[in-house]
Amino acid sequence: MHSPHDPYVRVRGAREHNLQDVNVDIPRDTLTVFTGVSGSGKSSLAFGTIYAEAQRRYFESVAPYARRLIHQVGAPAVGEITGLPPAVSLEQRRSAPGARSSVGTVTTLSNSLRMLFSRAGEYPTGAERLDSDSFSPNTAAGACPECHGLGRIHRTDEELLVPDPSLSIREGAIAAWPGAWQGKNLRDVLDTLGYDVDRPWRELAAKDREWILSTDEQPVVTVHPVRDAGRIQRPYQGTYMSARRYVLHTFADTKSRTLRAKAERFLTSVPCPVCGGSRLRPEAMAVTFAGRTIAELAALPLSALAEVLAGAGAGGEETARVLTGDLLARIGTVTELGLGYLSLDRTAPTLSSGELQRLRLATQLRSGLFGVVYVLDEPSAGLHPADTESLLGVLGRLKEAGNSVFVVEHQMDVVRRADWLVDVGPLAGEHGGRVLHSGPPEGLAEVPESATRRFLFPSEDEPEPVRETRTPSGWIRLSKVERHNVRGVDAAFPLGVFTAVTGVSGSGKSTLVGQVLAGALADREAGEEAAGAGEQFCASASGLEAVDRLVQVDQKPIGRTPRSNLATYTGLFDTVRKLFARTETARERGYTAGRFSFNVSGGRCETCQGEGFVSVELLFLPNTYAPCPDCHGARYNPETLEVTLRGLTVAQVLDLTVESAADFFSGTPAAERALTTLLDVGLGYLRLGQPATELSGGEAQRIKLASELQRTRRGHTLYLLDEPTTGLHPADVEVLMRQLHGLVDAHNTVVVVEHDMAVVAGADHVIDLGPGGGDRGGRIVATGTPQEVARSAESLTAPYLAKTLGS
Repeated sequence: MHSPHDPYVRVRGAREHNLQDVNVDIPRDTLTVFTGVSGSGKSSLAFGTIYAEAQRRYFESVAPYARRLIHQVGAPAVGEITGLPPAVSLEQRRSAPGARSSVGTVTTLSNSLRMLFSRAGEYPTGAERLDSDSFSPNTAAGACPECHGLGRIHRTDEELLVPDPSLSIREGAIAAWPGAWQGKNLRDVLDTLGYDVDRPWRELAAKDREWILSTDEQPVVTVHPVRDAGRIQRPYQGTYMSARRYVLHTFADTKSRTLRAKAERFLTSVPCPVCGGSRLRPEAMAVTFAGRTIAELAALPLSALAEVLAGAGAGGEETARVLTGDLLARIGTVTELGLGYLSLDRTAPTLSSGELQRLRLATQLRSGLFGVVYVLDEPSAGLHPADTESLLGVLGRLKEAGNSVFVVEHQMDVVRRADWLVDVGPLAGEHGGRVLHSGPPEGLAEVPESATRRFLFPSEDEPEPVRETRTPSGWIRLSKVERHNVRGVDAAFPLGVFTAVTGVSGSGKSTLVGQVLAGALADREAGEEAAGAGEQFCASASGLEAVDRLVQVDQKPIGRTPRSNLATYTGLFDTVRKLFARTETARERGYTAGRFSFNVSGGRCETCQGEGFVSVELLFLPNTYAPCPDCHGARYNPETLEVTLRGLTVAQVLDLTVESAADFFSGTPAAERALTTLLDVGLGYLRLGQPATELSGGEAQRIKLASELQRTRRGHTLYLLDEPTTGLHPADVEVLMRQLHGLVDAHNTVVVVEHDMAVVAGADHVIDLGPGGGDRGGRIVATGTPQEVARSAESLTAPYLAKTLGS
C-alpha cells in the first residue's frame, strides 16, 4: 500500500493495445518524456492508460445525467494506478475544426478583444454602447445579415451557367442543370411553359434567358412527356426551379461531396458587398480602438497586434489599461511558442495539428492550474529547431507552476532536457509494449536493446555515411510568386534530386511547395481549361514539361469512418476477397468476392451492419459501444466464416499485422507487392483491418506513400511531401528516407518540407525560407547544398544544420 504522499504515479498491469502487462513508476512534478519507435506502445501508456484512467476517475464524480453530454475515453485495460492527479490532455487532433473556428476562438483571445471594444472602444457621437456579443460574427447580434457572419457570398452568372451559348436547351446549354431524369424534367417543364428549347441559347430573348436562369418562381405544370417507342409515359405534375436557385440550393444543402463540388464549379465566391468581408454589422464596424476597427485588428499578425495594443493602452483610461494588459500577457504566450505570425481571424482548418496544439498549450499556460498532469502528444511536431527552444521554456514553466508534464516525443533535443525518460519497445506492435527504461535520460545509455539509445547518444566511432550529391537533370522555375506571405519570390526547384525546403514556422514553406508548385503542375496536368491555381499565384513557370506525373502526399486521413482501413485503402482487400472466393468451399456455395466484403449485405453480419460493434443506449449515460452480440466483433455472419483460406477466416486475416500477413501471403504476388511496400515504409506493426480513424497523420501519409510505391511507375514523377517525418522516431525516419532516396535513384524528383535537420543534411539541395514567420518571412534567404546553406549568415536554419553536419 503506497502512502497518499507517494511522489510517484505507479502503473501496474497495463495491457492497453500492445502493452505487455507493464509496471512502471513515474515521479510527479517532472518533465517526463515517453519515447520509442512508432507503434511501440508509448501513446498507449501515456494517453490510452494514464490519461484515460485520470479522465475515468473524474467522470465518476460527475452527475450521471451530465456524463452523457461529454465525450469519454473508455476505461483502460490496467490493473491499478496510484498517485494519479487530475489530467489535462493536449493531443494533435486529426479532426478538422469548423470554418467559423479561428485562432481567436481557439485561444479565447477574441473574447478579450470584443470586451475591449465593448468597454473601451471609441463610439460615434450618439451611438448606443454595444455588448461584446455585438462584435462577434458568430452571434445573431453581431453577424452581418447578408452573409450570416461568413464574410463571403456565393454568386453565379450566365457565363458560368451556360458556357456554350451556341447550344440549345435540349442540347444541354444549361450545364449547371442536374443530369439524367431531373435535367430532362426541367427541360420538359420549360417546353410546357412555352419556351423554345430547340433554338440556340444566344438567340433567345434576354428577358427569357434571365427568367430561365434566375427566377425565384417555382411554377407547377402538367407535363405530357414525348412518348418513346415501346414505353408508356403518363402525364405528371412538374415543378420548375431556375438554374441559379438549383445551384445555390445544392451547394448549401447537399450532403453529397460530388454534387457540392459540381455546384461549386458554377459559383464564384466574392467578399460580402454589405460588410466588405468584415463579417460584422455596420454598428460594430463603426466602433474603433486606436483608430482601427475590430476586423482590422483581428487581421494583424499577433506580434503586430501586440505593438498596437501596447501603444494604445499605455496612456488610456483604467479600463483600457486593464483589458489591453490582459490581452498582451496572453498574446505573449502565443508568440513565445513561435506563433506570432498568426492573426486572430486565421481560420482553424488552415492550421496544422501542431499549430493547434501549441495554441491550446498557450491557453493552458494562462489558466494558472497547478497539481495536474499535462499529457502532450509530440508538441515539437511542425516546429523548427529555433522554435523548439521556446517550447521547452513553456513546458518548464508549466512544471515550475507545480504540475507534472508527460510528453510523447521523438525530437531528441526535447528528450535530452527531460527529468525522467520512459522508453518503450524494443520494436513495434507485438514486438514492443515493454518498458525498457524508466529513469533519468542518461540511464538509457546502459540499455542496448533500445532503438532510441543510439540517437540520444550518437557514437563518434560510427560517422554518418556521406551521400554523394546528385546533379540536377533540369529545373522548374517559378517567377514572381504571390501567395499569402510569399511576395514577389523567384524560386527554382532542381529535377532528379532530393530537395528539402526549410524555414521557421510560418515562413511560407507549405505555401510555396504545397500550393504554388503543386498548383502549377496540377494546372499543366489538367490542361488549359482548368482554373489555373498555380498560374494565378506566379507570373510564369518553366520546366514543367519535364515532369510526367505529380504525386502529392499529405497527412490527411485515408478515411473518415472505421469502415475505411489499411487493407481497403491500399487495394489489398480486393486481392484477399478474390482469394477467398477461389477456395473450394466458396466455389461449392457459389460465393463471389462480394460475399467477403463487410460493406455490403450478403456475407456481413446484419446485426451490426459489418461494423463489428453496436451502439448501446444507457439511461442518463452517453451511448457506449460494445462488441456485436452475434458476430462478437468479427463483422461477418457464421456462413461466411465457415470459409477458410489456409486455416484462417476472412475476419482472422483482417486481424493479422502487416508483418504476419507478409508471411501468410508469401507466394501471392498481388498481395506481396502491397505488403512489401507497407513494410518498406515501417508500417509492419499495423493490422490489416485497422480502422482509418485510429491512424495518426504520419501513418496515413506513409500508407499513401506505400500505395504509390506499389504502382508500376512510368516517366518522371515529382513527389511532394509536407513534413513526412512528423510523428516518426529517428529509427523510422531512416527507413522512410531509404524509400524516398530510392525514388530519386529511380530517376524521379522528391521535394519535402522538413524541420528534421538529419533529413535536411542528407538532401542534395536546400531551399531555406524566412528569415522569420508571417510578415517577417516569405523570402528565400539561402539556397544550395546543405553545406552551402549551413554557412548562410541570414538563415535561422544554418546554425542547426551546421551542428548536424558537424561543421
